[in-house]
Amino acid sequence: MESAAVPVSPDTPKRSSAPGEKGLKTNAIGYASNVVVAVASTAPAYSIAVTLGFIVAVGGLGVHAPAIMIVSFIPILFVSLGYRWFNLHDPDAGTTFAWLTRAMGPQLGWINGWAIFLADVLVMASLAAIAGSYTFLLVGWTAAAHSTFALIVASVIWIALMTWICWRGIELSARIQQFLLTFEVVILAIFAIVALVDVYSGHALTGAGVHPLHPELSWFNPFALSWGALADGVLLGIFVYWGWDSGVAINEESENPAEGPGRAAVVSTLLLLLIYVLVTTGAQSVGGLDFLKSNSADILSPLGNVVFGHGILQKLLLFSVLTSASASTQTTILPTARTTLSMAAWGAIPKIFGHTHPKFQTPDVSTLAMGAISTVWTVGVIALNPGKNGSPGNVLLDSITAVGFAICFYYGFTGFACAVYYRRELLVNARRFFLVGVLPMIGGLLMFAVFYKAYVSYSVAGANYSPPFDGFQVPIVIGIGGLLLGVVLMFIAWPLQREYFKRRPETADPAVLEAHFAHKKT
Repeated sequence: MESAAVPVSPDTPKRSSAPGEKGLKTNAIGYASNVVVAVASTAPAYSIAVTLGFIVAVGGLGVHAPAIMIVSFIPILFVSLGYRWFNLHDPDAGTTFAWLTRAMGPQLGWINGWAIFLADVLVMASLAAIAGSYTFLLVGWTAAAHSTFALIVASVIWIALMTWICWRGIELSARIQQFLLTFEVVILAIFAIVALVDVYSGHALTGAGVHPLHPELSWFNPFALSWGALADGVLLGIFVYWGWDSGVAINEESENPAEGPGRAAVVSTLLLLLIYVLVTTGAQSVGGLDFLKSNSADILSPLGNVVFGHGILQKLLLFSVLTSASASTQTTILPTARTTLSMAAWGAIPKIFGHTHPKFQTPDVSTLAMGAISTVWTVGVIALNPGKNGSPGNVLLDSITAVGFAICFYYGFTGFACAVYYRRELLVNARRFFLVGVLPMIGGLLMFAVFYKAYVSYSVAGANYSPPFDGFQVPIVIGIGGLLLGVVLMFIAWPLQREYFKRRPETADPAVLEAHFAHKKT
């Protein structure tokens, strides 16, 4: 069935993807759940905990971490507009895979579907490890938090639990996300406010590496930075924002699938900007740069001791990071399973991955496969190259770095392809030209620029956490090597999935934008 919100002309090729055709449960969640899943998927507490210390450590960046959060938001916002317009025309759970197939052909569609899968699998090891580590810290079992074996066991349990929740049904997943995200955001807000009040009132702790700083307007000024420092900071900032597109991947299960999820994508990026700027400012103020740098692998746990002492609020902050990582584990499985479900529905991969559970109406085979593959990857990465005292080390950290290549790849193509897909509609008026064409394309081009900058930065010997592999830096091997593996797999799939690869690029149905903008005028 076609969505009533999306006009389809007689000349438009039949969708492989209209809501209801894949066996997913339609009208299962509302707009608020779209926003919640989008924000929760970025794991704000987790992202700040594992990234902010590395951002302030960038050479020449100094106190401008809040400015990095603002600048990193710009390409994310522009790309989210691409998601908005694509989803308006084709609310497909495969998102970038389906849209690139339509706009630029099956080859680029297939590779971008693989890039989504690759990014989600790579990040699962970090998410599960943080969830496991904070589980132990929450109960005061520090030795287990630094034990490789204990982390592997806890990580596997978390992945299994979140896989079960995703398999069990979208409504259960959405309800859990609403609770976890509400708790997480409230605790982060309390942390930031208490930190800033302590600094301004003169009650902030000092000593033991803690050197509080009074916030200044210059912290928010990106023009005070060199191009190199700004670019290196944005490399990390993109990772902090990544994940909001999960809210669009559940479009076929949403009310008003053409409008709601796309609008939620844009709104979620605005909410994330507010969260990240506030918490970054508070954390930098109360801890100081040296403290953040010395605790770069996890800044929230030690900062919790600084701001809250060892009381209940410190425990709640630990719990918020735990829930953040576990929630993101769940919302990483959700879009990946729906991407492979869509790829199967389009005939791009074997049909078995398109099977849905007859009762729960979830992509059961794809969900279980994602959980199994994530488990294997997580066990291997945590076990490989353990750091001091048995804590996860080199390869795990380099795998987080490598995720950025896949993120920039499929985000960049989505923004660029939006302008390509709607190219015949862009000259109708200036508003359409700017919102549907220029901004998404700029977002895409910025993502490609970040991809190139990442390649240059991570190709330098000594800039990473692991020794080179056969002369190549590990983030390059994992990130770009993973994308190249996708190219090989695509050529293997080509003769096996002939009908899919016979598709030709399309242009957007003009009635879609006409109906949308006409409605906005009324």
